Amino acid sequence: MLVATGILASRLMGLVRERVFAHYLGNAEAAAVFKAALRIPNFLQNLFGEGVLSGSFIPVYAQLLGRKDTEQADRVAGAVFGLLSLATALLVCAGMLFTPVFVDLIAPGFEGHARELAIRVVRILFPGTGFLVLSAWCLGILNSHRRFLLSYLAPVVWNGAIIATLLAVGGRYGEDRLVELLAYGVVAGGFLQFAVQVPRTLQLLGRFRPSLSTATEPVRQVLRSFGPVVLGRGVVQFSAWVDTAFATLISERAMSSLVYAQTIYLIPVSLFGMAVSAAELPEMARAADGATTEEVAAKLRQRIDGGARRIAFWVVPSAAAFLFLGDMVAAALLQTGRFDAADSRYLWYLLMGAAVGLVASTVGRLYASAFYALKDPKTPLRFAIVRVAVGSVGAWVLGLHLPGWLGLPSELGALGLTLASGLVAWLESWLLRRKLTRQLGPVGVPKGLLPRLWGAAAIAGVVALGVKLGLAAMLGPMPGVQAEWGGAFLAPPRLHPVLGFLAVAIPMGGIYFAVAAALGVPEAGAVFRKVSGRLRRAR
Repeated sequence: MLVATGILASRLMGLVRERVFAHYLGNAEAAAVFKAALRIPNFLQNLFGEGVLSGSFIPVYAQLLGRKDTEQADRVAGAVFGLLSLATALLVCAGMLFTPVFVDLIAPGFEGHARELAIRVVRILFPGTGFLVLSAWCLGILNSHRRFLLSYLAPVVWNGAIIATLLAVGGRYGEDRLVELLAYGVVAGGFLQFAVQVPRTLQLLGRFRPSLSTATEPVRQVLRSFGPVVLGRGVVQFSAWVDTAFATLISERAMSSLVYAQTIYLIPVSLFGMAVSAAELPEMARAADGATTEEVAAKLRQRIDGGARRIAFWVVPSAAAFLFLGDMVAAALLQTGRFDAADSRYLWYLLMGAAVGLVASTVGRLYASAFYALKDPKTPLRFAIVRVAVGSVGAWVLGLHLPGWLGLPSELGALGLTLASGLVAWLESWLLRRKLTRQLGPVGVPKGLLPRLWGAAAIAGVVALGVKLGLAAMLGPMPGVQAEWGGAFLAPPRLHPVLGFLAVAIPMGGIYFAVAAALGVPEAGAVFRKVSGRLRRAR
């Protein structure tokens, strides 16, 4: 609950950030340049940030805490901090030096002015990413001590710095100068995100002694796990690079819309998948330190099964909302200023593709965390390589070539990019679950649960779509969608985007819970009991 609270606050601020960004820059060239530029230094954060430390540092550190060996735990924390700081500093310097090469590799569609602007912005951004890596070290300490809220609230200040920069300089400068100043705001936000966690982190450490020593076995264990996890994250980053590169080849609008779509569909992934996985990882690491193999397997099965059920129950209706009402979701969150109804319609197509693999992506995080708890980072690495290899071929076919083969506009290739990612997410999730089943016994989402959840979500989605069409018939369709493919077909009503979304989302949510409860889904019954209990107490 604490992780979800922190993530929800952070994601809401992230949506505010994207809404303000869309207001001032929309899908202009500068918007595409900034979003592509932000991805280049972010490879450093993703290589050495939360995901890597979760897979290598937290299992070792949490087990030392579980054994009450605080002195050894402090040594490990200090050594990881020192080694991480050194590696990050070297990579930041290298990144700033070789920025033009990175821009050409990751955004090959940028030429001339767009390329030069991207180089300037990336060089400003790189130091800020170093602060985010150190912030992930704080998160590892806090999570291992079961202090979840602060570490997941910290990104709020990062988003706040970016929003403050946009509000302060937006509309006062040209687009090029605006994105340069915004890059400085990103760096300031990265420093603040690290700084707000430091005091509490130092309080939890008995004695903070940064070092570069690898003399102790626990530190060497972290480093042995660190390599495969870094490679695994590097493989995932290659996939992100492929999507970015292909998007810049499709169009500037496709590039900026791809990042808008990721911001939206990562909300349920983070809120449910990341929240459950992050909270479960330290506990699974302690469980993996059990007395016998049978005890370890039983404890891990219990935690994995419970987490997978919770994830599926909440993510399935999120995916259904993207499929049935993606334009209204996009409009409610982003439609303002230079981001109009036609942009919301275009974003819907990308959300449709992402919805295909939403459940697999979130449950897959939990499965990977189980392997990290077992100190087996190589298995997720192998399956990540398979996912990226198949996904890259799929993105090449579906993103760059399929629209032309079907006689469709090339900009619809962005839908192919998200669809390819969604399809291979199911492949990776299946491989992870199969390997866990061989080691621990049957685990994961129980057989028969997903059909019931999707049945409830489909009924709720059809009803919500009917409400949307009824409102559009009474009030008229939203102007501007005629410019997009499909014209006025399934156009949202002429209503404020937030009000329109609430008008269809509330009935959809109520029907989903009701049908799921009628189909015997325990989580839905629990929600109804909590709501009815609160209503009785309110009376």
